[in-house]
Amino acid sequence: MLDVRPIGIEDYAERCSKPLSALHDKLWVETYSKMHSHKMMVGALEGQFLKMLAAMTGARRILEIGMYTGYSTLAWAEALPKDGRVVTCDINPETAEIAKRYFAESAHGHKIEIKIGPALESLKNVWGPFDICFIDADKENYGAYYEQCIELARPRGLIILDNMLLGGKVLDPADPRTVAVDALNKRIRNDPRVENVLLPMRDGIMLVRKLS
Repeated sequence: MLDVRPIGIEDYAERCSKPLSALHDKLWVETYSKMHSHKMMVGALEGQFLKMLAAMTGARRILEIGMYTGYSTLAWAEALPKDGRVVTCDINPETAEIAKRYFAESAHGHKIEIKIGPALESLKNVWGPFDICFIDADKENYGAYYEQCIELARPRGLIILDNMLLGGKVLDPADPRTVAVDALNKRIRNDPRVENVLLPMRDGIMLVRKLS
């Protein structure tokens, strides 16, 4: 049986965590008001978690696969030093235009490089090493993205995969999307190249540490 947290507990956790920037609040409102697929955006709690991971690890270069309207991208950029870099990939020009406006408004926007197009094509023109790789895109290609990130991440670097529980569907995978995520969860668990932990936070965050 899927363990369901008490209603309101995530809101409580968010209230007890340091907030992201006012620009994030503004982006959140626009995304929710304009985009039918607004649930694709990471939450404020997850955004702060990702930002803290970047700060704690001293990351300088981050690869993001799946930008959407740029909420997580901004969080990454805010955590990086002045000469840090976020290379972010997305296929949707409409959401990218929203992201670009907010990046231009941010004092950290100069740290962000956007690549528009199918991510597997964009990654052919990306060079590592990266301190952190974040995967939050089309689930059927997660396995291919993971292998690319294994190549691009530095030794002892992090690979982070979002939506690895798919609302609990991984307990009984039936559709191709869920089957792909379930298979990758098990593949990562048995991958001798990495250490990993799957966190039941939001929709499941897989933390992977490349060993060498």
